[in-house]
Amino acid sequence: SSETFWTTTGMFPQELVIGLPRCVKLSKVAIQCYLVRTLRIERSVSEDPVGFEQCIEKDLQHTEGQLQREEFPLPDFQATYLRFIIKSAFDHFVSVHRVMAEGT
Repeated sequence: SSETFWTTTGMFPQELVIGLPRCVKLSKVAIQCYLVRTLRIERSVSEDPVGFEQCIEKDLQHTEGQLQREEFPLPDFQATYLRFIIKSAFDHFVSVHRVMAEGT
């Protein structure tokens, strides 16, 4: 639901870990968030959420009063867990409204 969201506690970095049902091949990850300045996405292919490796780090554009919408193509990308690290923000609190992953 776009009415629900995860919000930070006010200090950075903050992280959100998403576990997938098994190791899957992803082609794209998309995120809808608010007031995120720098975002890093990491992955793990382990059975447990350990051994993460950095995949993407990007400075997002500030969109006053609107959700930020970012898509990241991931060719030949496998993951069991995705870790989203919000390294910095445009305000004290940010929110993540949706994370979408496409693949097989």
